[in-house]
Amino acid sequence: MSTFEKRAREDKLAQKARAKQQKRAERRGMPAAAPQIVSAADINGNLRSIEEVMRSISGGEGHVSRAAAPLPMKLFVGSLSSATTSASLRAHFASHGAIAEAVVIVDRNSGESRNFGFVTMVDRKEGPPAISALHGSELDGHRIVVNVATER
Repeated sequence: MSTFEKRAREDKLAQKARAKQQKRAERRGMPAAAPQIVSAADINGNLRSIEEVMRSISGGEGHVSRAAAPLPMKLFVGSLSSATTSASLRAHFASHGAIAEAVVIVDRNSGESRNFGFVTMVDRKEGPPAISALHGSELDGHRIVVNVATER
């Protein structure tokens, strides 16, 4: 590259720098623009509420429930009598909430009761009152133990 070409390139870069500096000076002298205020409705448009959407999905029925299905709670029941059956266990717990399942565990080989079982309450909220009411209560002549069941 010759000296002439180098000087021409330098002059071009200097001219660009002067133009840039002039633009900055012009912008600094201008008053600041007012901020534009935008609402959520402007951005999203006309959105329907969740109740309206649920009503349209379910066929236009009046009230739509947004509550989730109840979560079950499994309770361990220990110190059962050998005479206790799943039906009697269910009957003992039935007055303290809805029961999904009541099972007395039996030995695979002999078929005899292992003296413990499990009761699954339909709603998790009914578990603690049932535990406090039935722990230490009497079923078929034995004082039973009622706790929250844990995984193995």
